[in-house]
Amino acid sequence: MLKEYSNRFLDSEVPACAPEKARFHVIPVPYEATVSYAGGTANGPEAILDASDQLELYDGISFPGEGGIFTHEPVDCSGTPEQVMDNVRKAVLAALDCGAIPVVLGGEHSLTYGVMAALKERFGEFGVVQFDAHADLRDSYEGSKWSHASVMRRAVKDLGLPLVQLGNRIFCKEELEARKEHNVVSWDAPLLCRNGIPDELIPADFPGKVFITFDVDGLDPSIMPETGTPVPGGLGWYQALDLARKAVEGRQFIGFDVVELAPREGHIVSDFAAASLTYALMGLAERNEN
Repeated sequence: MLKEYSNRFLDSEVPACAPEKARFHVIPVPYEATVSYAGGTANGPEAILDASDQLELYDGISFPGEGGIFTHEPVDCSGTPEQVMDNVRKAVLAALDCGAIPVVLGGEHSLTYGVMAALKERFGEFGVVQFDAHADLRDSYEGSKWSHASVMRRAVKDLGLPLVQLGNRIFCKEELEARKEHNVVSWDAPLLCRNGIPDELIPADFPGKVFITFDVDGLDPSIMPETGTPVPGGLGWYQALDLARKAVEGRQFIGFDVVELAPREGHIVSDFAAASLTYALMGLAERNEN
């Protein structure tokens, strides 16, 4: 029996409901193990949950919370990276068993491997759409293949998942080579910000099921300053939401995560933006089904 967390997402607007009746399952994962610049991502899920109480039920287009939101207790992030990934995998499978859309809150980006492993187990073929300042395609970083800088390499190399990258703007040579090796489709921030959204954003042969992983540093630091590496020249708010809408258009949106928020005491702008982003993606998922 799933137990609901006391700090519920959008508790101020959405009444509690049984897990099997909720359209969305919010899964906090306070994981932080491979920091390479600023830290604090372990506190990201709690900050998003706290900020969500300041949201309105209406997201500007529809009322996604009316379908019900169940908030899991935080995933146990003690133990080895392999154990943490398995804990994430089990939590996502539990959400899917209830017929819900998993909404995972991080935490560092490496946790996304556990989400993708669960989706691969349940759905088989699906495609990944990544919003990020970084490509995260290093085979390992600082001695760990479980680094946040390697999570998309795990996706394409280990899980064999098709990948579209949006908003990247900082790379190493290995990552550029990995893009070619694994046929990664990429629309980097300079191109998107200067030329707008391309008509053929997602390849015609991309899978019919789509998972979005949204590293908040994909957004410009003017919107999202509290993140591990706030890289200038990022995506704008409405631009990012339009990209997400176009990415899932005509496809089944099977889940998403929002990761790499690194909250700072007394600075609430990024917390609220991350909570707003989470709810906006819920709205996209809700409308995508109708």
